[in-house]
Parts: sequence; C-alpha cells; structure tokens
Amino acid sequence: MADLNHTHHAFIQALMSRGPLSEDDAKSMFRVLSGDGNSDAGFPQFVADINKELDFVQMELRASRNQYNGVAYYGVVNRLANEQAKMGTRYSHAQIAFFKAMLEAIVSDPTGKGQISSMHALNLRLDSQNEQHLSAAPSQTLSNTLHLTIAQKEKTLSELVNDKWMSRTEDGMVALGVRAFLELWSIFKNFDVPFCDVCNEAGIKAQPCRNEECTVRIHDYCLQRRFHRRQVARVCPKCGTEWGQVENPASNMEEVPSLEDIPEVSPVLRRPRSRLGVPRRFC
Repeated sequence: MADLNHTHHAFIQALMSRGPLSEDDAKSMFRVLSGDGNSDAGFPQFVADINKELDFVQMELRASRNQYNGVAYYGVVNRLANEQAKMGTRYSHAQIAFFKAMLEAIVSDPTGKGQISSMHALNLRLDSQNEQHLSAAPSQTLSNTLHLTIAQKEKTLSELVNDKWMSRTEDGMVALGVRAFLELWSIFKNFDVPFCDVCNEAGIKAQPCRNEECTVRIHDYCLQRRFHRRQVARVCPKCGTEWGQVENPASNMEEVPSLEDIPEVSPVLRRPRSRLGVPRRFC
C-alpha cells in the first residue's frame, strides 16, 4: 500500500477547506501538485491511493455529478453514520428538520425538475418524526424545539446554500447543492424516485418519458450520451414513446462522460423505499 506524501495531503486539505471542486479544477490542482502540467494520466491512481488511506477513518474522496448542469465534482465525505458523527454539526435539530423537509419535497417532485419555489420551501412544515430517531430526547421535548420562524428559515436556507447543501437557480428556485449529491446519494435510494435508465442514478433532475404511465427518466446529460449518434432512435427505451427535445445542460459539452469513467465513484444500488433519514454529518 502506497504511503501518502505531501502532494496527497495538500490535495485533501484543499478539498476539505474549499469544499467540493469541479472535475476540471480537481485535475488542474493535481497537475500543479504533481508537477506535470500536461497530463492527467496519474489522476485515477492518485485518487485510489488517497481512498485506501481514507478508508481507515471511514472517509472517502468521492465523485458525483451535479444533476442540474452535468458537471462532475470531487469532495471528501464522511461515511461514518454513528451517533458521534451525527452530532458533528453546527445545525440545530430544527434546521436539520427544515433541510430534510426541503430535500423530501425536491426529490419527490413528479415532474423531474428537482426544484421547489422559495415560497414553498419557507412554508414547509417541520416533521418531528424526522428527528426523533436521531435524538435520545423525549418526543414531546423534541417536538417543542422544532420550530423556525420565516426569518429563521430564510437564514438557514442561506447558510445551506453557502455550505453547498442547497442551491438557488437563476430564476430563484430552490434546488439541491453539490454537497448533497456527494454525501447523500444513498438517501436518494430511499424514495420512489425513478432511476436514470442510462447511468442508474436517481433521476432527481431528469427528463421523464412523455408517456404518463411510463416511469422512465433520463438525465439531460445522459440523453446527450444516449442520443448523440444519429442511428440511435430517439424513443423511450422502455415503452418506445418518442422522446422530446434533448436539452444540453452545458452548452460546451458535446458528450458528457459517464461517472464510470471517474475513479473511485461509490456505486449506486436500488433499495426498497423507506422513511427519510439524512445522516447528521453536514457541518
């Protein structure tokens, strides 16, 4: 097993201090640190070496794609979900319940837009049941603490956006942030969210089939991969319904690579639906 050197340490420290970095920025930093300004050839092994060591402390250098623009990001995430890790947060019980309420509303969107209005977000009810299993406090006591005013919700939302757990679209809608895609990918499996037929990840921001009885969704960037060849029929892979217009989430991408081409990405497996339980590891 290769020991980590100052190059690996600097890379990890940069990700932990700056937060998630786009794939381009991560590879650019790798080239600078490695002294090879022209090649990314050693990047997959570089990531693999880091993850071998991080595994001992239940952490991981993970890659995930922002479903709103198709850009892949790298970040260091905590895989530990015990009580000690859950309490490592600066957010209160009420703020976490508010985050969970927004998360549930966004991932449950049947249209596949993956967003809600600011008004919708601020009027969401905080569910004490979402927090009871994370706390030893009596349910009545916990229920009394789960209250935020509109002003407090606005402040919390701004903090979540700043910490990259949530984001705002250009038209002011509330959406998930890059950090949510990186750290909460396992939570997305717990909902009846159709998985993308191309990459098999949850289709939170994805185009649904025009056939209302069909559950197929495909991410915009996956549509680019699937339909970029003229000989491939632009129809639903399940029901055969003609697919709509293929939108390009990033105008400068002719074809978006699969996450399988990115090293050390955690696999996403389908699981039965269960109640939302977001690990309290965000800080």
